Amino acid sequence: MYLQAQRGLAALAVLAIILLQACTTYDPYTGESEASKAAVGAAIGAGVGALGAYIDNKDEDSRKRNQRILATAGGGAAIGGGIGYYMDLQEAMLRKKLRSTGVRVLRDGDSIQLIMPGHITFDSNSSDIASGFYAVLESVALVIEQYDQTSVAVVGHTDSSGSDAHNNQLSLRRATSVSDYLKSQRVAAARLLVNGFGEHRPLASNQTTEGKQRNRRVEITLHPIAQY
Repeated sequence: MYLQAQRGLAALAVLAIILLQACTTYDPYTGESEASKAAVGAAIGAGVGALGAYIDNKDEDSRKRNQRILATAGGGAAIGGGIGYYMDLQEAMLRKKLRSTGVRVLRDGDSIQLIMPGHITFDSNSSDIASGFYAVLESVALVIEQYDQTSVAVVGHTDSSGSDAHNNQLSLRRATSVSDYLKSQRVAAARLLVNGFGEHRPLASNQTTEGKQRNRRVEITLHPIAQY
């Protein structure tokens, strides 16, 4: 009986490992692998479900108990995996379409952030989208339009060159240009929030050319507006 119980728990461990490995993504920008939020939720759900089944049915025949444990683990995995699963699908599609474009895709909980460097998005001191960047924005718009259960925050940033008033206006105009293009690609206006922070939220020091280049950017942040 003890051996059968051990086999059941071993099978559960394998299930959790499979769930994590199946939903692990590779970030081409950092070179790191990361388990998706859905996979972590699924593994936790599987463990909670299995533990509950074991406690509730510890007096059953070992074989029946192990079968019940695995079945309940599967149900728990489905429930746990539903948290963030919608965002996982969107993140995976964005990473695929934006690979090698210079746009970074970051994940923070159930939010997805796209960082678009200014040197590939806009010409110097201009809020007109660079001609070579339209194809990239079109790919972004296709994904955002398809996954329509998210809000879309578009925020512009500048380096410290120029006056504070000029930078604030420039960052807002650039964010507005991106937002307007997304709307032209059938992203609903009600989903869009536009803002500009000028030089006030730098990613790097403005004392170097490289730092200024990183700070000139537009960010698109996607937040879920429904639970899955």
